[in-house]
Amino acid sequence: MLSKKPTLLTAEGLERLTKELEHLRTKGREDVADRLHRAFEDGQDDDFVDNAELEAARNEQSFLEGRIQELEDILNNYQIIDEDMAPHDRVKLGDWITVTEVGTNEEERYQLVGPLEADPVEGRISEPSGQSACRRQGGRSCARQCAARRH
Repeated sequence: MLSKKPTLLTAEGLERLTKELEHLRTKGREDVADRLHRAFEDGQDDDFVDNAELEAARNEQSFLEGRIQELEDILNNYQIIDEDMAPHDRVKLGDWITVTEVGTNEEERYQLVGPLEADPVEGRISEPSGQSACRRQGGRSCARQCAARRH
């Protein structure tokens, strides 16, 4: 059996996922059970084949249980990103970096995190966004040209 690499998490990310799992196991399952119960009762007079609400409730239950399983898998195999503030030669996961767009003075701060926690809006980036930063020495600047994406 192949050993799966651990998921890289910050302490904050671990706490967030643990709380989400607890919420889904308790309140989430309770809400879905209530929805299933109501859909079943509402559909007793109808043909169950055409009970859209019951089908939607079952889909929600399936999604919920899938997310619970995903979180359990993550929390059974994770590694905390060392956020040691001691000086080090290179930028690494857990570090905060300041990014300035070339040609502007506007600075943005990001924390380098594992892929699961990446959320640029919340100030957390991962590979490949932080790839050039990870090769840089702390306190040094680098210029990186990014291709414009069209949506």
